[in-house]
Amino acid sequence: MVICDCFERLFGKSSSKDADPRTPPPHVVNEYVPQPNSAFDLDETECTPDSREASSPAPRQETYVALYEYVARIKEDLSIQVGERLIITDKSQQDWWYGKSLQTSRRGYIPSNYIALQDSPELEGWYCGKLARADAERRLLNVTNKKGTFLIRESERVQGMFVLSVLNVNPEGMRVVMHYRIAKTLSHGYSLSANHEFTNLHDLVQHHVDESDGLCCRLSRPYKLADKPKAPFAKDVWEISRDTLTFDTKLGSGAFGEVFKGWWNEHTEVAIKTLKPGTMSPEEFLQEATVMKRLRHINLVSLYAVVSEEPICIITELMPHGSLLDYLRSNGQSTNYQDHLYMTLQVSCGMRYIEQQKYIHRDVRAANVLVGDSQTCKVADFGLSRLIKDDLYQAREGAKFPVKWTAPESLRFKRFTIKSDVWSFGVLMSEIFTRGAVPYPNLERFEVQPKLQDGYRMPKPPECTEDIYQIMLRCWKEKESERPSFAELYDIFDEMVSTSQEYQPFSPDT
Repeated sequence: MVICDCFERLFGKSSSKDADPRTPPPHVVNEYVPQPNSAFDLDETECTPDSREASSPAPRQETYVALYEYVARIKEDLSIQVGERLIITDKSQQDWWYGKSLQTSRRGYIPSNYIALQDSPELEGWYCGKLARADAERRLLNVTNKKGTFLIRESERVQGMFVLSVLNVNPEGMRVVMHYRIAKTLSHGYSLSANHEFTNLHDLVQHHVDESDGLCCRLSRPYKLADKPKAPFAKDVWEISRDTLTFDTKLGSGAFGEVFKGWWNEHTEVAIKTLKPGTMSPEEFLQEATVMKRLRHINLVSLYAVVSEEPICIITELMPHGSLLDYLRSNGQSTNYQDHLYMTLQVSCGMRYIEQQKYIHRDVRAANVLVGDSQTCKVADFGLSRLIKDDLYQAREGAKFPVKWTAPESLRFKRFTIKSDVWSFGVLMSEIFTRGAVPYPNLERFEVQPKLQDGYRMPKPPECTEDIYQIMLRCWKEKESERPSFAELYDIFDEMVSTSQEYQPFSPDT
């Protein structure tokens, strides 16, 4: 499936790749509520909990609209209903904003991903926020969608640029996705061509619902959006008491502990990983976990909180389908090449973020990637292997240490870098494209290191394409400097997953 060259004459040349998908909000029906200048106006003499200085300038009032219902979990929270309007006065926290309801006059903290600025595109059912081109195509090409299904997304690589993605059926009957850049005009409007300018995106969409006017087809219906996103765990909660946890179903176990589905404070569903006493130093763990908590990305498993007293507990978001390794082995026969490529893209995206943060994972393998709905893949357990106090693990012998995933320099000198993570990623690729087979199937663990030193590399898996295998071989270069970066790997897979590299030119009807 091929997409034509972009119309550089109008909008200039720029990259067509986007990244880091985000769950989109549903359409919100605006109901009447008191406006900002009503009797419910914000009393500027009342300070927020995080702003106590009387001399501080009054924050600029902005009206937001609730996209989803939220029920307060702690006394500092504010419960909100869909369509409720609010004034936000404190955005200093990434996940939790402080505001006042214009409907009830109550104040408190609200999940920032549950509200949107009034009159912003986020209130529209077709808006998907920052969404990679590859993800847009994957969603629109779903067999349940019909010609004209569309969405509008924001480009991460071109700041402030919107893209209209439309599902079309070409004369040969092939389903293809067309992408159109939406330019911002000098008068702060929006346009697909020099012939038409619209005050806002809503008017632009409505115009092309009524007539194609240069698009591949008329817009028929928005892409069916997902359910509401998860609310952030809780504001200012980090070290928690074991008494606040309820252990439910056991999800798995390993050499160093067990994993359970459970609940925090009886209402927040979480995954709980318990570590055997003596597995690692509580002091070192807390130091490392503080860093891990700051790493936030759509393709990383979010670390919510910890129980620092032994036995140590790690509380993370719950991924319903378990590890990628188990998923491939259980559901592998129902997955295809495109599925495997999409999984690889997502892991490379999460690892690219870790690389950007100058962090190291140290244990990249399918067992440490978790799977959510719609084959969402997230990297887990980053940084934990460094803290494990176990002779067999540290001595690089026996079943506990992942010898078959570990780079030669790490096996020989215990030197771990982001490039040793790249080596491990190459092995993880072989797991994906063999549906969970053990790497180096004809070698025992103790045979791997000497064979690698002699230049041996795992042969091409039977169902793996040559271009994918060549990427694996690049990850397994002896010299670390010759291995690709995760940024480069992500770009490669992004192009491979996408059905196109360019934007569709806009041809106004005459």
